[in-house]
Amino acid sequence: MNASPPEPGSLARPLAVGAEVTSNGVHFRVWAPKRNRVEVVVESGAAVGEHLLRSEEDRYFTGVVARAAAGDLYRYRLDGDGPFPDPVSRFQPDGPFGPSQVVNPAAFAWTDDAWKGRSLAGQVIYELHVGTFTRAGTWAAASEQLPHLAELGVTVLEVMPVGDFPGRFGWGYDGVNLYAPTRLYGTPDDFRGFVDAAHRHRLAVILDVVYNHLGPDGCYLAEFGPYFSDTHVSDWGNGLNFDGLDCERVREFVAANAGYWVDEFHLDGLRIDASQSIHDDSPRHILADIAARVRLAARGRATIVVNENEPQDVKLVRPAEQGGYGLDGLWNEDFHHTGMVALTGRAEAYYSDHAGGPQELVSAAKYGFLFQGQRYAWQEARRGTPTFDVAPWRVVNYLQNHDQVANSGHGHRAHRQTSPGRLRAATACLLLFPGTPMLFMGQEFAASAPFYYFADAKPELAPKIRAGRVQFMSQFRSMDRPDLTGWLPDPDSPETVKRCRLDHTERETNADVYRLHKDLLTLRRTDAAFGPSDVRKVDGAVLGPRAFVVRYFAAAGDRLLLVNFGTDQFLDRAPEPLLAPPVGHSWRVVWSSDDPAYGGTGTAHPEVRDGWRLPGEAALVMAPDPLPPADLKAVRKYAERLAKERREHERTRFWQ
Repeated sequence: MNASPPEPGSLARPLAVGAEVTSNGVHFRVWAPKRNRVEVVVESGAAVGEHLLRSEEDRYFTGVVARAAAGDLYRYRLDGDGPFPDPVSRFQPDGPFGPSQVVNPAAFAWTDDAWKGRSLAGQVIYELHVGTFTRAGTWAAASEQLPHLAELGVTVLEVMPVGDFPGRFGWGYDGVNLYAPTRLYGTPDDFRGFVDAAHRHRLAVILDVVYNHLGPDGCYLAEFGPYFSDTHVSDWGNGLNFDGLDCERVREFVAANAGYWVDEFHLDGLRIDASQSIHDDSPRHILADIAARVRLAARGRATIVVNENEPQDVKLVRPAEQGGYGLDGLWNEDFHHTGMVALTGRAEAYYSDHAGGPQELVSAAKYGFLFQGQRYAWQEARRGTPTFDVAPWRVVNYLQNHDQVANSGHGHRAHRQTSPGRLRAATACLLLFPGTPMLFMGQEFAASAPFYYFADAKPELAPKIRAGRVQFMSQFRSMDRPDLTGWLPDPDSPETVKRCRLDHTERETNADVYRLHKDLLTLRRTDAAFGPSDVRKVDGAVLGPRAFVVRYFAAAGDRLLLVNFGTDQFLDRAPEPLLAPPVGHSWRVVWSSDDPAYGGTGTAHPEVRDGWRLPGEAALVMAPDPLPPADLKAVRKYAERLAKERREHERTRFWQ
């Protein structure tokens, strides 16, 4: 047997290490360069006992246990220490501190052979946390909601991390078993069943993965080898060893994990957490390896790899031939920040470089990121990179996500922090701007459930987590208060988690909000003017202190998006070419956020006899309406008469 990991591009063995079910039993293989003697301890089934593994080159240890089978529990004993769970365990039925379980991924009966995957262009992403997406918090319960998400117009589900972690609940960002979907939501086959069902409903599924650190409790990787860096530290602990001694095996461990989710769970891609904290000084960055492994594992299916990158570095989405890493999309914090300031008027902490004004929103529509190399006062440094040659759909826009809702302190969603009219207008911007839109679970029906930070940590860690949360939240002046510790929800309380669980009956209770989202997504999907494009095809202009227009240029007919976050505004003069209809046309309203169906009061046509009247806290979509020849003559005569009356008024008004 070859002692080295498979070469990049090879799928001869799904995983270089781990427990593989074969016709002769179970083949165990583990990398343990720090050890001289390794035994696999089988704890259940017909092969119970300790089985010595033989040493290969490069300190791999391997062997076949003839009577072992799928479902058996096992661990590794290292030079007499342990036993420890498998670094690439496919399942930890009792959690990270318990034994690993042999899993045969080939036993699942997939029904998605016809599924071709999805690319990022043209998609609508929906972020969800399985444990709070439903009252039951399981894969099975989440599957029951898939028809509703498909009907809404969502096309991609982004699942928050599921790599197993200690405790009864958590966000998943402190996972310690990267290959083992947490037992808290069901079995690995339950996860596969969710993906299979999603594909039946034409929904892609991507998984949020964390490769910048591992959790502080229940991680045994260091017992096996140099998995962690001696030089790179992230905000959450030591980074993984992507560029130090023996880094080749660690790089393979992570790249193979990326491919594993796509191969064995038929996932359609990944969302990479905090990629700016994945430190790698190698000639080829590990992110490029991750992207390549995802494409390889998909075997021709379309895939999506998006990432959170606070500096918003477009190098990550450039192809390899242009010096990039080959990822597909970047989260857009600028859109969130300016959108929330527009909604709430609050510009504290990391919002403080954004004013939420119309020019910022116009620029977000035109260019995606707002900071593309300018000085960012909050960080006292330059931030961002230019997007002028980047396809608009590569930028992922959102008004809510898990972090930002939790960072409100109260766990309040956007609808709790603004007026209904402004929220409807901002939703139109989110779902109609050229970037790829993302919704956070429950956003589509104004869920009453908050979303807090929660983590079930062991007693000695829980106070540190609470203190860290207080320290983070105190950057907001409104929350920098002596009693903040008692005021914030307790992260390790089951009651905190319970309050976060969605009530999907609110889809009917708040039917007007749900209809707003559904209609906007239908408009985005069916109107070619709002479709994905590799080039920038919009322009915009400020019309007032809180008002702006974005014009979409399309062969089938231009569209106007008029937005006013302020009070009613009258434009008796409109020297703005973007407001002009095509020759021989007038404008008609095709959609209004103030429609009574969405809880509004109704909208009159904004273009009136003496100018434009922009309704307050509203958004309108307008399309060209051809004028018949007779109307053209009437319009010209009317314009001539109106001009004559205006000239007469100007000549005489000082004498009246």
